[in-house]
Amino acid sequence: MTGRTDHIAPDEGALLHHRVEGAVSAPPLLLGPSLGTSLALWDAVAPELSVTHRVVRWDLPGHGASSASLIGPGATVGDLAALVLALADSLGIDRFSYAGVSLGGAVGLHLAVHHPERVDRLAVICSSAHFNGAKPWEERAARVRAEGLAGLAAGADARWFTPGFTVPGLVEDHRTADPEGYAACCDALAAFDLRERLPRVCAPTLLVAGREDPATPPAHLREIADAVRGAGLVEIPGASHLAPAERPEAVLTALRAHFVGDAARGMSVRRQVLGDEHVDRAQAGQSAFTARFQDFISRYAWGEVWTDETLSRRERSMITMTALVAHGHYDELAMHVRAARRNGLTPEEIGAVLLQTGVYCGVPAANSAFAVARGVLSEEGGRAGS
Repeated sequence: MTGRTDHIAPDEGALLHHRVEGAVSAPPLLLGPSLGTSLALWDAVAPELSVTHRVVRWDLPGHGASSASLIGPGATVGDLAALVLALADSLGIDRFSYAGVSLGGAVGLHLAVHHPERVDRLAVICSSAHFNGAKPWEERAARVRAEGLAGLAAGADARWFTPGFTVPGLVEDHRTADPEGYAACCDALAAFDLRERLPRVCAPTLLVAGREDPATPPAHLREIADAVRGAGLVEIPGASHLAPAERPEAVLTALRAHFVGDAARGMSVRRQVLGDEHVDRAQAGQSAFTARFQDFISRYAWGEVWTDETLSRRERSMITMTALVAHGHYDELAMHVRAARRNGLTPEEIGAVLLQTGVYCGVPAANSAFAVARGVLSEEGGRAGS
C-alpha cells in the first residue's frame, strides 16, 4: 500500500498530527520539524524520500495540526521524544531512521542517546546538542505567553533564511502556532544540553549544517560530529537555518546518501563484481556530465540491488546475463561474463544460461551471446596459460 495520509488521533489529539507517505512495507523514516514550523518544512524533500522509505513527518505540539495540550510549561525534549515514540508505536513501527531540523534534530539526538534500540540511522540538520543556554529561551517563552507570536513571526525570515529568500507558508505556520505550545517548546530548548552524553550515540549519524545559519552555526554541528564516533558532516553553502526548505536538493542528496543508497558500500560491491580494472577505467573516464550517472549506478544498482541478500550474486549474474542477451547489449554482456566468473559460475554454467536464452530470447541472440562469452573465456584461458 502506498500513498499519502494525514492523521489526527481520535482521542482529542492524543497523538502528534502526522503525515505518512510511501509503502507500508518500506523501511520507516521519521522527520522532525523546527520550532515555529509545521511538517510542511519537508514538502520539497519528503516525497522524494518516500520512494524508498515509509516517511512519517509530524507537527510539534501547538504547531500545524498537533494539539498544544500534548505538553505544558516546563516541557523537555524528553517529553517530545516520548510523543514521537508513542506515534511510532501507534503505527506499529519498532525501529526507524530519523532526521530532524533544529528542535526536531534535538529530539533525534535524545532518542539516539536514551532509546538506542529504536534508532537505526540518524541525521541532525541545522541543530545542536545545546542551544546557547537557558536565558534566551526563557525570555522568548515569557514574551510569547505575554504577547503572542505576531512579533516573532515578523522576524522569521531573518532567523530562518538567507537574505531575499522566504517560504510564506512556513512564516504563516509560525504566526498561527499556538502561543502556549510554542512557549512550552521554548522551555524544552532552554533545558536541553546533551553534550556530555553525545559519545553514547551509536546509530550511524549524519550532521548537516547551513553555512549561513546564525541560530545553529556549523560549529555546533562540528561539535556533535567530533563527539559521535564515525559521524559524517555536510556543510551546505547558501543555506541558513531551514535548509530543507531553502536548499532541498542539497539536503536530499545528503539524506539519500545516508539513508538510501550507500555509495561507498555500492562502490565496494561494484569492485568485487566487476573488478578494479573496469571500475578504475569508469572512474577515470568520469566527467562533470557523467558524474551523477556514475553516482546513480553506485548507489542504486550496486548499493541497493546487488547488496540485497534475497538472491545470491551467482543468481544475480545469471539473471543479468539473460537480460543483456534479451536486449542485445553484448558489450555489457562481456563485462558480466567476467563478473559471473568472479561470482563463482563455471564456464559450463555460463554456457547453460546462454543455451536457455536461445529458447526464450531467440537463436540469433544466443548465437551472438555465445560468441561474446567464448571470447571472454578464451582471454581467461590465455591468461591462465601465460
